[in-house]
Amino acid sequence: MTSRQRFLDTIARKPVDRPAFWAGMPDPASLPALFAYYGASDMPGFKAAIDDDVYPIEPPYKSETASAIYAAFDWYLKGDVDAYNRTLTTPGFFAESEDVSEVDTFPWPDPAKYMSTAEMEARFSALPRDKASIGMVWSAHFQDTCAAFGMNNCFMNMVDNPELVHAVNERIVDFYLKANEIFYKAARGRLDCVLIGNDMGSQRGLMLSPRLIEEFVLPGCRLLTQQAHAYGIKVIYHSCGSIVPIIPMLIDAGVDAIHPIQAKAEGMSAEALKAQFGGKVSFVGGVDTQELLVNGSREDVMERVRELKRLFPTGLVISPSHEAVLPDIPPANMDAMFAAAKELL
Repeated sequence: MTSRQRFLDTIARKPVDRPAFWAGMPDPASLPALFAYYGASDMPGFKAAIDDDVYPIEPPYKSETASAIYAAFDWYLKGDVDAYNRTLTTPGFFAESEDVSEVDTFPWPDPAKYMSTAEMEARFSALPRDKASIGMVWSAHFQDTCAAFGMNNCFMNMVDNPELVHAVNERIVDFYLKANEIFYKAARGRLDCVLIGNDMGSQRGLMLSPRLIEEFVLPGCRLLTQQAHAYGIKVIYHSCGSIVPIIPMLIDAGVDAIHPIQAKAEGMSAEALKAQFGGKVSFVGGVDTQELLVNGSREDVMERVRELKRLFPTGLVISPSHEAVLPDIPPANMDAMFAAAKELL
């Protein structure tokens, strides 16, 4: 079974020789230690060394203010968006806005101007044909809307001035729909799934009510999911934290899998999710990055991965419970996760 078929069948909850696994997106600060451990000099060498089933690809985006599509909006009009240290809490362009007409005063970018067809073709051509491909499109319209106001201001406006929040959010969703359309057309069938997401959970529960999520987040989720499905692309929806009450909403919106199963968040253990939602949706993640991978022994890590595989012989892509593996995780524990994940059922 090829990695690509294993991944697609795992997401579809079909029988597999073993569930697919994905190393996630290691934080840049974690790469030197990982490369040294595996004798790799770059990310392709690392991916080959661990025989990862899944290869991520980011849409190329370069504008006057941003070098990544997830940092496309210059909410502070500083001329250079920090893609690494961005915050959602700093008051943004619309922090003092009160009227919907003010939405037109922001310099909204046009993704068609900043996405290189040649660069997209080069990235797709570099993907191994026997591996699953995941587009890191993110399309984090809710998080961008929070940043546009500053999170506190945004949450207040959801109650006091919902029309303004809707207007900003809709412009952001339109941006991502256009950008994704360009990306999906360039893929020409070489994209198996996309990661779309908005963080809505904390360690103990949701950051806002299910009612507000239904009103302000789910409409964009549905549009972005429908768009991907129209191109035959699966959708993995990302949210950190405890999001149990809205998982039925995400299922209803049509997402194929939920990521990353933040294992230590309230109600998000693999066992609890299997009991409530097994057979209704697939998952990606589950290997705890807060305690297990940081402090556990090799035997601890391998046994937990085996437990996850017994619980989910399919329907769970084995992966860290955060998409960005941080440098506090010893490479030896990452290796233990990979080794156990690759054991056949």
